[in-house]
Amino acid sequence: MSDTRNRNPGGTTEHPQDAASTAATERWSYARAGVDIEAGNALVQRIGPASRATHRPELLTGLGGFAALSALPPGYREPILVSGTDGVGTKLRLAIDTQQHDRIGQDLVAMCVNDILVTGAEPLFFLDYFATGRLEVDVAARVIEGIAAACALCGCSLAGGETAEMPGHYADGDYDLAGFCVGIAERKRLIDGSGITAGDRLLALPSSGAHANGFSLIRRLLDLAPAPQTVIPQPTSTALLAPTRLYVDAVRALGLAQATPVAPSPVRGMAHVTGGGLTENLPRMLRSEQLALRVDLDRWSLPPLFQWLQDAGHLTDDEMLRTFNCGVGFVFCVPVAACPEAVSTLEAAGEQPFEIGSVVNRASAAIEFTGTLG
Repeated sequence: MSDTRNRNPGGTTEHPQDAASTAATERWSYARAGVDIEAGNALVQRIGPASRATHRPELLTGLGGFAALSALPPGYREPILVSGTDGVGTKLRLAIDTQQHDRIGQDLVAMCVNDILVTGAEPLFFLDYFATGRLEVDVAARVIEGIAAACALCGCSLAGGETAEMPGHYADGDYDLAGFCVGIAERKRLIDGSGITAGDRLLALPSSGAHANGFSLIRRLLDLAPAPQTVIPQPTSTALLAPTRLYVDAVRALGLAQATPVAPSPVRGMAHVTGGGLTENLPRMLRSEQLALRVDLDRWSLPPLFQWLQDAGHLTDDEMLRTFNCGVGFVFCVPVAACPEAVSTLEAAGEQPFEIGSVVNRASAAIEFTGTLG
């Protein structure tokens, strides 16, 4: 495809199979086959301002090239590049069905950016892939402008992307998204969990809802009944489509995701609570097989959205914990002595941290839960 956003939709395309006699007598075009190049050009023009608004000084290219070029930002003595990729999953189905396209782009950015944040990396640039059956400029622009807005919140450039118009592969009105993020970190300040020791504390930051995980189950439960407004005082789809939180500012507040922090960071490990919930993601911060995490479920209240999901599906606590974030979106591991100051720092940054557990010597499993959800 043709430009930095590679938004010439004439890339991956499925051609309908017509009879040979028809093909021999009728004049065809790419547009008649289902690919509208002019719509692709209109999309590039529409999203140009949003993309340019995200550009960091390191970005060397704009729209129109075959590839995006970026220099490394100053201040890093031994820079390490950190990359991540993800999608939005079946949360897209809900966004498409309810025509709520403006904020789904933040889910895409957050799924990628939050993942690289756990290493202490600063998000540098982001690329997206938008695939659809028939390009609807307004819908695509709303999605990509949402991606750009989320990149601006993270301080990273929307450096490029791809639009694929594939008639016959996607139904009209459907689209899919994928994202790719590159960040940068100082080698000596990389967070890899190797410094975690028994006694360290787990500080959690709240999620904004289900984020972009568990929606295959959520959509099944929606078929049974919407959440009553006494539980969620807004339409169920609106509550479920609350975009995934971006945790960049919180990580920066604790001295990471930047070239020259004011003071050393107390953070020894981090976890983004994504697919697999608390059960699968929290242990990913550990490097030693001698350590485990003990999480006290009584330390926080299950938000109403998750309470409805548990009740609607008669889900066990185990099923909830390995499917959803249950109100916990991001977790820091810090030494016990540094915990009060870390809490104060996060609160000063506008966060609402809460302690959910500690690091212990492993008896069997890498994570153990005490208490009950509720």
